[in-house]
Amino acid sequence: MPADPIGRFLAALDPDHREAVSGRPRAEQERLAAAWERELESDDELDTLDELSPPAAEAEAARRVMNREA
Repeated sequence: MPADPIGRFLAALDPDHREAVSGRPRAEQERLAAAWERELESDDELDTLDELSPPAAEAEAARRVMNREA
């Protein structure tokens, strides 16, 4: 698993979004990864999911961030 926030965010994305975000400028990737980390930290619902399945919680947070971007 990637250690840097951008790598972790990209790993949590579905393949289509991963490809789209990979093509964006580094600053945009950093902004999205920061939004993803805030989503993971701030949502109690994701805390519960994280206890059951950390990858599922990360994927859900990534989905939410990308939905807000649309």
